[in-house]
Amino acid sequence: MLNDSRVEANIPAADIDRAKAFYADKLGLTPTAEPFPGYVRYETSSGTAFNLYQTQYAGTAGHTIAQIHVQDVEKEVGDMKSRGVVFEVYDDMPGVEWRGEVAVMPEMGKAAWVKDSEGNILCVDEPVGIL
Repeated sequence: MLNDSRVEANIPAADIDRAKAFYADKLGLTPTAEPFPGYVRYETSSGTAFNLYQTQYAGTAGHTIAQIHVQDVEKEVGDMKSRGVVFEVYDDMPGVEWRGEVAVMPEMGKAAWVKDSEGNILCVDEPVGIL
């Protein structure tokens, strides 16, 4: 059944080399495999994974396509900002208190959003009760 399966994100990239540089230089991630041109796999120490793949449709989603759950979102935001990452602030989210680039959502936790080099929206979050 699907309940016993792993789920992974597939993140589109118009320029795979540019995307690889962003994920390495800005997010500090290292690919674990590049099985063929235009496809890069990343695996975290927690056992989750995602893939970058080359396509002309990168950055067209207009919504969050992947979330990275962390223990301390403020620390991660600070680390990423020191590497030049620019965060998004969405003022139109009801019930959200913004502390700089970090959204505080009662009962849910904290989150920050960033667009990668390809225009995809990623969320770095500190969810309540998940970690």
